[in-house]
Amino acid sequence: MARMLAALVCATALMGLGLMSSSVNAQDFAADARRMMERADVKRAFDYVDAHKDQILAEWIKLAEINAPSGKEQVRAEAVRKELATYKLDKISYDSKGNLIAIRKGTGGAKPVVFDAHLDTVFQEGLKIKAEIRDGKVFAPGVGDDTRNVEAILSSIRALDEAGIKTKSDLIFVFTVEEETSFGGVKRFIADNKDRIGQYVALDGGYEGLNYGGIGINWYKHHFIGPGGHTTSKAPPYSATIPLARAITRIYSLELPKDPAVYLNIGMLGGSEVVNAKAADAWFTVDLRSTDQKLIDEYEQKIAGILREEADRVGMQVKTELPEAKVPAAQIPGSRESFIVRMAEAVHHAIGFENVPVGNSASNNANIALLAGLPAISTGCAPCGGDHSLGEWCQIEPFYRGIKKLILLEVALSEK
Repeated sequence: MARMLAALVCATALMGLGLMSSSVNAQDFAADARRMMERADVKRAFDYVDAHKDQILAEWIKLAEINAPSGKEQVRAEAVRKELATYKLDKISYDSKGNLIAIRKGTGGAKPVVFDAHLDTVFQEGLKIKAEIRDGKVFAPGVGDDTRNVEAILSSIRALDEAGIKTKSDLIFVFTVEEETSFGGVKRFIADNKDRIGQYVALDGGYEGLNYGGIGINWYKHHFIGPGGHTTSKAPPYSATIPLARAITRIYSLELPKDPAVYLNIGMLGGSEVVNAKAADAWFTVDLRSTDQKLIDEYEQKIAGILREEADRVGMQVKTELPEAKVPAAQIPGSRESFIVRMAEAVHHAIGFENVPVGNSASNNANIALLAGLPAISTGCAPCGGDHSLGEWCQIEPFYRGIKKLILLEVALSEK
C-alpha cells in the first residue's frame, strides 16, 4: 500500500498539478508579497491584531484550558463553533467525523484555499489545565500543539472582517480531529472535498519557516510468541525476552543513511505480567521515518529479516501489528518551485523573517493532503517548546507577528 500511494503521488504530480509552470517561474513573489502587505486593508488587519493583543491572549488561554484528548475534541470544538458564529462567515458545519468547517466566500477566482488547525491534544481525559504566564511565555499542556494555531485562525478571521478584506478565492477553515493519533479527521475531510481544494495549509508547528513535503511515518509493534514458563523451568522453553533483546541490539546496530536520513526509535517494550514468569509474549515498538519511501521499505525488510532470524533461533513465532499511523512519505516532484511554496516563502520574508527554513519533512495533516496530490505546506504562528509535555510553552509577543503572517498568507495564496 505504501508503494502504491507513493506512486500515486508522483503520477498525480506529473500529470495534473503543473507545479513548474512558466507563469510561476516568471513571477516575482517577493515583490508581490511586499505589495500586498502595503495594501491599506491589510494594514488595517495588522492594526487590529496590535489593538487586540489582550483579547487574543485571553482567548488563547481559554481554549488551551479546554482539554481535548484525540478523539474526544467535542467540548473544544463547540467553544470554537460558538465563536465562529459571531463572525461574517458564509457557512459553519460539522462533517461526519467531527471536523468543524467554516467557509468565507471570496470574490471569485481559483479553487478554495484551506487552512487547517487540529483541535486534539495528546493528553489524557480528565486532565485539569490551568495556564500560567511568566517570563513572556504562556505555559499549558497543548498551548502550542495546536491551540496556538486554532487561536491564530480565529484572530485572523476577525482581522479580515474588521479590515474589510475580500479575498479572491474562498477560504475554508477546518478545525480537524484525531491528528495526534490516526489523521482520521484530515483523511475524512480530504476524501469528502479533494476535488474542490486548490491549496492546503496545515498550521501545525513551525514559525520562521515552512515545510512542503511529508516525512514517512511507519509504526510497528513486533511480538515474539513462545511457550512461556516459570522462572525455575528448564530452558527450553526460553523466555520471549531473549529474542527480543537480541533483535533490539541488532536493530540499533543498523547503519542509518543520513541524506536522505532514516530515523529509527524503539520507544516501548513489554513482556510478562509477573516477575516470576518467562514471557510467552514479549513485544517492542518501532518508529521508522524518512522522506524517502524506498528507504523506509528497505529498512522495514531489514528489520523483518532480523526478527525472523532471532525467532527461528529459539523456535518461536513473530507477529507484527501495523497501527493506523503508517503513513507513506509524501513528496511531490517539483513542489519546491510551486506557487504555494514560493509565495509562502515570500510572505515569510515580507513579514520580517530573514533566514527562512524551507524543508520537506513535515509530520502533520499536510502529509495527507500531499498524498492526495494537493499542493500543500505546513507552518505555524508562534515559537513554542516542550511539545507533548505538561510543561509545554509558547512565547507570547511573537505570536502576534505569527497571526499577521497568517493574514498575509490568506490574502496572498487566494490571489492565484
